[in-house]
Amino acid sequence: MKVVIVEDERPATERLKTLLLEYDPSIEIMACPESIEDTVQYLKHYAHPDMLLLDIHLSDGHSFEIFNQVNYNRPVIFTTAYDQYALEAFKMFSIDYILKPVTLEALAAAINKLKSVSVSFSAMDFNRVLPELKGQQFKKRFLGKVGQRLFFITTDKICFFQADNKIVYLVDKEGNRYVVEYKMESLEEQLDPQQFFRLNRSFIVSIDAIDQVKPYYNSRLKLSVKCITSQEDIVVSRERVAGFKQWADT
Repeated sequence: MKVVIVEDERPATERLKTLLLEYDPSIEIMACPESIEDTVQYLKHYAHPDMLLLDIHLSDGHSFEIFNQVNYNRPVIFTTAYDQYALEAFKMFSIDYILKPVTLEALAAAINKLKSVSVSFSAMDFNRVLPELKGQQFKKRFLGKVGQRLFFITTDKICFFQADNKIVYLVDKEGNRYVVEYKMESLEEQLDPQQFFRLNRSFIVSIDAIDQVKPYYNSRLKLSVKCITSQEDIVVSRERVAGFKQWADT
């Protein structure tokens, strides 16, 4: 079996490689692209694998966008950190998925399922998944905390989220700062990707909050945002620059 792993976190990629070969040492891992762009280029220029192991949320957007750009109709196993994310779309097309962190048992069960239906497998129209995602209801408001007081903040009022020493803060467009009970990975899944982008491990920013973008050292970008006047650097990490540019220009 020939497999392509699409995952933007290197440790997760290495884990999947190890689990695949533990499941079946004869599996051939053809490539491990880390973005939508890289995956599209691979699938356009090389023979398609027997199976695609595909992370849902990549640095440059939702991996479903791959199927808008390339005609792919082989089996796919999706991986996701949160079980509420577009699972109804998966069920509609009998696409299997694995919750992270991926275990050998879960991976084996998913591959065995694909093997069991391989005889009757027919081409899937993955493009039909995209309307399902566009109809998905993203989070509209958050409950923020300042001391013992609680506040409702709607997403149109949010400037950015910041993770600092295991605490996640929401900063609104007036510069107010609230503690929210979410991890950054959870926020990524629940926020509208047309409106918000994760710049690095510490920041998720709203498109409406960005005032200016400047080149920064080490092939990165530095943002100035409207809601703060401090000199704190808000930087797009190097591996997310291409995805950021594509997001900003959409």
